[in-house]
Amino acid sequence: MTANAPGTLTILGLGPGAAADLTRRAWDALATAPTVILRTKEHPCVPELPGVERYTSCDDVYESTGDFALIYHTIVARVLEAARAGDVVYAVPGDPLVGESTVKQLIAACDAEGIPCMLMPGVSFIEPTLHALRLDAVDGLQIYDALELSMAHHPPVNPDYPALLAQVYSRQAASDLKLTLMNQYPDEFDVALVHAAGTGAAQVEWVKLYEIDRSEHLEHLSSLYLPALGGMSSFERFQETIAHLRAPEGCPWDRKQTHLSLRKYLLEETYEVLDALDREDLPALVEELGDLLLQIVLHTQIAIDDGEFRMTDILSTVNAKMIRRHPHVWGDVSVDNADEVVTNWDAIKLREKAGKGDAASREASLLDSVPKAMPALMQAYEYTAKAAKPGFDWPRIEDVIAKVREEFDEVLTAGSDAHRAEELGDLLFVIVNWARWHKVDPELALRAANAKFARRFQHVEARVRASGQPMESFTLDALDAFWDEAKGLGL
Repeated sequence: MTANAPGTLTILGLGPGAAADLTRRAWDALATAPTVILRTKEHPCVPELPGVERYTSCDDVYESTGDFALIYHTIVARVLEAARAGDVVYAVPGDPLVGESTVKQLIAACDAEGIPCMLMPGVSFIEPTLHALRLDAVDGLQIYDALELSMAHHPPVNPDYPALLAQVYSRQAASDLKLTLMNQYPDEFDVALVHAAGTGAAQVEWVKLYEIDRSEHLEHLSSLYLPALGGMSSFERFQETIAHLRAPEGCPWDRKQTHLSLRKYLLEETYEVLDALDREDLPALVEELGDLLLQIVLHTQIAIDDGEFRMTDILSTVNAKMIRRHPHVWGDVSVDNADEVVTNWDAIKLREKAGKGDAASREASLLDSVPKAMPALMQAYEYTAKAAKPGFDWPRIEDVIAKVREEFDEVLTAGSDAHRAEELGDLLFVIVNWARWHKVDPELALRAANAKFARRFQHVEARVRASGQPMESFTLDALDAFWDEAKGLGL
């Protein structure tokens, strides 16, 4: 070996239990290597290893920071530095290729630098944990590193299948983990902490999810088992339901639908979601959001059947868009308030359109992002809001009020039905502008007014029904009295 040549990096697994369980090959590698680096000394077999007094560990890295990405990066850098100078054994708990982020990074780095890298397998935490739980891994078991998962805001776990999470080694790690899991699982969900699997001290501790960081037994050989949530609760299961409906043995109605035939249902379900929001009816909102999601997944399955696109295309596109349009979250842009976020969003959208290269994109308008099929009241609000951003707006609210009066007078003096219809449209448009100046969403304001009218008119109808007479037999003054009665009742 030349002076500048790197050594061989041997990565071996210590297994979950005693040193006696190591293979002879692994024992010899530990005994003869000039340098041995342990990911952690917190392992039951470490005191029995050959020449353990000359080993170093990376426990100091874990103690220096709570940033797991930085921890892994630091460990990888330490092992690589040693391997550049000579032969090194890097020993990890369990099996090197099960739940070991540092190993994956080391293999890639060795390939890039031309450092010989050899793997020696060990028994992972999975087999003894499954034994302790009496489980079969073939039943869809998912395996995750709890440290990596705890850095997410939503767990990447399919809740229709069980999951096993390694390295729940401390109360802090368990606390971080449960916060991520609670974004998908109920606080009271029954889960199992499995401690020291594969050793004589193995223990299964069933607790509620919110209690996992209260366990007295958490240590470096602790894992968390998540049973299947059940109830057909995964997005993938819903896709299977819709794909089945569209299959040859599925539903004739669903098989008949096209993108165009579903348009009215998409609108109907959207308005039903809005109705549930207006009523602040959370159970109804759950149901109506499900119906709206049905439309999205059904459109997607139609596209899959016709060879147009897949759900993965939709998800990757919208994920990329969200990250691209939030440079203040995933980039180095600074914002002081929500208004600046919206300004940046609109500017990024315009750049995206211009970058597409077609003639329409080169003539991009601020109004392009407002859907042509949007309800007219909402569309008017969006048009005026977009135009106002670069300064195309009245300087004072008094000017808006004067314009309302002007348009009102033009309605009164219109000389024909067609002219009157045009002027009424102008009046409605400027009233929407007036609402915007008061920071009132005209669509929501009108929906509230509609709901108020419905409540009061239904009271009038109830009073009429109670009389046993048809509404046509009442004078307008009598009906107005019922209306005023409804107002007095706070309807």
